Amino acid sequence: MIIKDWCSYCGACAGVCPKNCIEVKETNLVFDEDECSEKCDICIKTCPLHALEKQ
Repeated sequence: MIIKDWCSYCGACAGVCPKNCIEVKETNLVFDEDECSEKCDICIKTCPLHALEKQ
């Protein structure tokens, strides 16, 4: 889950996703929920603004 007020859409999360499940589109993050394992948490750990969290 993204906390939109905190996200700067820098793309750090998309850059580390091993399954390429995240795409940055201007001021929106698009997640491919079918591909995301939600177990690695790499995107959550990488976000410099802590704008991602598990649902």
